[in-house]
Amino acid sequence: MIEWFTDPLAFGATTRALIEIAILGTVGGVVGCWVVLYRVSYSAESLAHGLFPGLVGAALLGLPLLLGGAAGILLAAALIALVSRFATDTDTAIAVVITSLFGLGVLMALSPASPPGISELLFGDLLGTSQQDILVSAVVTIPVLAALWILHSRLLAIGFDENSGSAIGISPGLMTGLVLGLVAVTILVGVQALGNLLVAAILVGPAAAARLLTDRFRSMMILSVSFALLAGVAGIYLSFHARIAAGAAVVGCLVTVYLLAAVTSALRDRSPVRTRTSS
Repeated sequence: MIEWFTDPLAFGATTRALIEIAILGTVGGVVGCWVVLYRVSYSAESLAHGLFPGLVGAALLGLPLLLGGAAGILLAAALIALVSRFATDTDTAIAVVITSLFGLGVLMALSPASPPGISELLFGDLLGTSQQDILVSAVVTIPVLAALWILHSRLLAIGFDENSGSAIGISPGLMTGLVLGLVAVTILVGVQALGNLLVAAILVGPAAAARLLTDRFRSMMILSVSFALLAGVAGIYLSFHARIAAGAAVVGCLVTVYLLAAVTSALRDRSPVRTRTSS
């Protein structure tokens, strides 16, 4: 039993993957709570898919993926703003732009000039994490967490009551834009490890599971980070022993955590003690 836990640690790739998923789980769990509170889960998912052409373009040109992803997000934001002028609503504009960009990215990825391993942009390469990747992740996520800590009270006020913004001198649109900006940075950090298709799971899954179990935001953040770390570590160990893709294993564990939280929440709501208390 002890060897089951210690054997993966004998490999540098697994150890680096555990460190990377610890960083991603922490920042993803925290940022994800704001995603759920501000109800921008669809936008977060769209941002992840919208940057795909930028990632492929960076891979084709031999540029850093972080740079290509940032360019992809800026392009997606500009196109959404442009299409929104003609679409019936914002969601329609987002759907049209993101679907088009993702299709463009797939076409670029299937071109003869595509380098080997381009599929890793879709599904990630968590076990291929390098020391440089870990350093970049840590350096980028520290300002994200610092910004959320500094602006916590303002973000919380707008998140719970958007109409209170004018009374306290805070722009709801500005706060929502800030949250989406931090989401974009978090996606850029996690996309190389978890891939374009899977990175949104670590933003939405743990926070959504935590929201089912508590109404207090601070408790929600603690649970969200705990769930992300638990699923991340469990996924890497599952990947090692079952010999399956690490990113997919992590996402599978995230889904399992959410399902367990949903069952726990349903059983709690049906318990006789809770029923008597509410009545």
